[in-house]
Amino acid sequence: MTDYAIEAHGLVKRFGDTQAVAGIDLAVPAGSIYGVLGPNGAGKTTTLRMLLGIIDPDEGHRTLLGNPQPLRAAKQVGYLPEERGLYPSMTARDAIAFMGALRGLPLREGKRRATLLLETHGLGEVVSRPIRTLSKGMAQTVQLLGTLVHTPRLIVLDEPFSGLDALNQERLETLIRAKAAEGVTVLFSTHVIAHAERLCQRIAIIAGGRVRFEGGVAEARGRLRPRVRLTTRADDGAWRAALPADALRDGNAWAFELPGGGVEPLLKALIDGGAGIETLSIERPGLHDAFVAIAGAAAAADMADRPEIPA
Repeated sequence: MTDYAIEAHGLVKRFGDTQAVAGIDLAVPAGSIYGVLGPNGAGKTTTLRMLLGIIDPDEGHRTLLGNPQPLRAAKQVGYLPEERGLYPSMTARDAIAFMGALRGLPLREGKRRATLLLETHGLGEVVSRPIRTLSKGMAQTVQLLGTLVHTPRLIVLDEPFSGLDALNQERLETLIRAKAAEGVTVLFSTHVIAHAERLCQRIAIIAGGRVRFEGGVAEARGRLRPRVRLTTRADDGAWRAALPADALRDGNAWAFELPGGGVEPLLKALIDGGAGIETLSIERPGLHDAFVAIAGAAAAADMADRPEIPA
């Protein structure tokens, strides 16, 4: 058994004159929650489709659950594409069972599991209702359950939180954690940094068809120094020499990166210099700050500007 559920090396994909992916390397540890972050058009969906074998790369190679031909491992994978789609005349139970059958699950067993899944996730009343009668959020949940019904070893979700209201986003996060606790690998793409920060052990930041960062969330945040927020009674004095030259001031409040020596020398200089400390807090940079530093402010703005449409 490999330590990685997915490995990719040098993936390149062109569509005509457009290079959508320009040399992607990824390694998704088995049993982890792994996030692919990037703005719309960054190459996330194309990358996922290459990893799954839906499309072939023009260059590079990949393995899926140890198989160099990803489609041969398809029955062990659950995939929720960004473009949602269910047959509107099917009942919720039959839609889930049908998705399981596509992955080799016997239809009768799929219907049994579908009923149980719907009841477990608070949708027992829609078991026999046609998809066309469900709300958008309910239909999206049905499709997600169809992704899980055959108990895959690997779950791949493309923008799974898009279109979900806050309650259903929280439920999905809980489900993702539960699957990871069972040893299932979960790979999802998102443009919402907060989801990745809460869920992921490792991430890849993609912008312009390239991986700008790959590693742990803490490692990404660790690229930036903590920030200090300080208020003082004194307006001026020798203590000012302890502050970086680029410290931002608002009255007697200051904001700046923690100097390289750490907090103890800073505190000593402030006290010895007569600053009269009123408040001092140290704030670790968030993943959003790290994303801006790694991918650039423009990429971060593209992610923030992308609309969410609640169900």
